[in-house]
Amino acid sequence: MIKGETGTGTAVLRRALDPGAIFPAATAVAAGLSVMNLWWAVPTAVAAFLAGRRPGRTAPTVLALVAILAASVVALSVVPGWLPLAGRFVTVLVAATMLPWFAGRFWCQYQQLVRAGWERADQLQREQQLIAAQARLRERARITQDMHDVLGHDLSLIALSAGALKLAPDLEEHHQRAAGDIRARAAAAVERLGEVIGVLREETDTTPMDPNNSSLATLISEASAAGLTVELRIDGEADDLPPVVEQTAHRVVQEALTNVAKHASGATATVHVTHTAAETQVVVENGSPPPATNQWPRPRSGGRGLIGLEERMRFTGGSFDHGPRDGGYAVVARIPHAPSPPRPLARSASPGHELPQEHLRARRRVGRALVAAVMVPLVTGALLSGALTGWEMLSASQSVLDPRDYARLHVGQDRPEVERFLPDRQTNYRPLTAEPTGDGVTCEYYAMTADRFDDRSGDAYRLCFRKDTLVSLDTITP
Repeated sequence: MIKGETGTGTAVLRRALDPGAIFPAATAVAAGLSVMNLWWAVPTAVAAFLAGRRPGRTAPTVLALVAILAASVVALSVVPGWLPLAGRFVTVLVAATMLPWFAGRFWCQYQQLVRAGWERADQLQREQQLIAAQARLRERARITQDMHDVLGHDLSLIALSAGALKLAPDLEEHHQRAAGDIRARAAAAVERLGEVIGVLREETDTTPMDPNNSSLATLISEASAAGLTVELRIDGEADDLPPVVEQTAHRVVQEALTNVAKHASGATATVHVTHTAAETQVVVENGSPPPATNQWPRPRSGGRGLIGLEERMRFTGGSFDHGPRDGGYAVVARIPHAPSPPRPLARSASPGHELPQEHLRARRRVGRALVAAVMVPLVTGALLSGALTGWEMLSASQSVLDPRDYARLHVGQDRPEVERFLPDRQTNYRPLTAEPTGDGVTCEYYAMTADRFDDRSGDAYRLCFRKDTLVSLDTITP
């Protein structure tokens, strides 16, 4: 039980010693003392500034302000003579409390904005590093794709040539075995190349790759020289083809012939290219391979070359289709001469783009703090001054001694007789003049007028009594 009470007491003490609670409390105490002595305005301003520059809720400060106002109202109600100090209190409250607190609040919000700016700069730097890394990955993908397309094509032609050499009837048996071994090794190299490309290639990359600069006729000649039977037919004029269309058509034919050499060696391939005003269509077909070619193991197909072609077609806005046809295989590509824009990559943040919401909120908080630092003290001061003026006018109206009643008074009257002509209360504003001396002499002060614009405003009637007998009455002017 004692341990629990100790823990509770420690928690209460920790909350009581929290700077977030100490500074508002110190501000309230110092503001009250400043009314009595203006030197306390300096620690009041310091405590208010420190309270304002601490991040967090404003509730403690608002509660402290409400407590100050409530205590002031109670004090004036209990001791009306303190009303002349109310103007000083309003000045201290606005100039030494609210303005420093809002200045500290603005400083806190400004520092948060500065930190948010540096964090934004760090974030942009990290994003730029990520963008650079992505660019390097895309470049690596282009290189690996070119390796797959070009080296795969060349290795397939080597395997095809070795296969044709093995079937040559005039070649000695040990040379035929060597040729078969060369073909098997080339096929295995193509397979391993595909596996390596599968590891290195970025699957989501849609950046186009530039093929080599050889023409379709050169490509067909190389394939024929390697032993692949290829027929080429071109319809339409190809004089003004866009470079991207020509490059894409070259890559489609290259990939299709590579697949024929790998998976259907010995089959006849037909390449049909049709040029129209709007598009170029490429169709590569092959029949079923001769049964004799089945004696060598075929490399497994990873399908990466066809996937690359599909990506390329999407980039150019065309269409791509492939699949079995009439016992063989067919590849059909339609390439528009005026391709649509490629799909944009996911936009990454960079300098100059929209600011993040956190930064915008910080800027708005700083703006609100600046406006509040100017407007709230001004509005509060105006409201308090208006309320104080009304209170003073009400108090003055209840302490005015009518000049006609004053004329009825004379020295020697008893207090009960004098009190019949006196108002309910005395005035709170008493001129600083010496009072009559003597044992048992007490003086009372009553206002001449409640009109603040009257020339007699601030003047008072002074009535002095000794043992409940009026001994003097005179007019006091500041």
